[in-house]
Amino acid sequence: MDIGSIFLILGLLILVVMFISRPLLEKRSVAVSAEEHELSSLLAERDRILNALQELDFDNTLGKIPETEYPLQRAALVQKGAEVLRHIDELQLQSAAQDVEERLEFAIASRRADAARIPAAVMGSGGAANMSTIRPAPLVVGQDDDLEAIIANRRRDRKEKAVGFCPQCGGTLQRSDRFCPKCGKKLA
Repeated sequence: MDIGSIFLILGLLILVVMFISRPLLEKRSVAVSAEEHELSSLLAERDRILNALQELDFDNTLGKIPETEYPLQRAALVQKGAEVLRHIDELQLQSAAQDVEERLEFAIASRRADAARIPAAVMGSGGAANMSTIRPAPLVVGQDDDLEAIIANRRRDRKEKAVGFCPQCGGTLQRSDRFCPKCGKKLA
């Protein structure tokens, strides 16, 4: 074995060790709140109960379960499932209420920030703003407004350049087209 192959094997070994040890060296901690953990366990319980119900129905269809026990077991599983679904709904309503409160607080904060930026020219002689001349600012300023304006200008320009339609396929034609862009028919 020559020295080059030894270095090659050693380099590959180092890369493999680094690749294998990477998950052990990364310290990624995922913080899960108690509510998320409880919701996750409730969803898993719901899935387990649904699977048990499907298996119970299948076993009843095959005749593996006596006819007297099937309704009792099914009723017990349905009752457990209903309780789990009630708990899931309660948790989701609580989180939805918190989301609504957070959005409302954000909207109020942005309105207050917009009101603080009212120019002095709008202020009346008494120092108070004339509220009839102030229009409320939108809650979320669109970041894509410039892009939308560019797209609208391009569409308008294309409509102005359009001269007609292809006699074969009906596609729109531009002044500079010598062939139809859709079907390829040569234009006169």
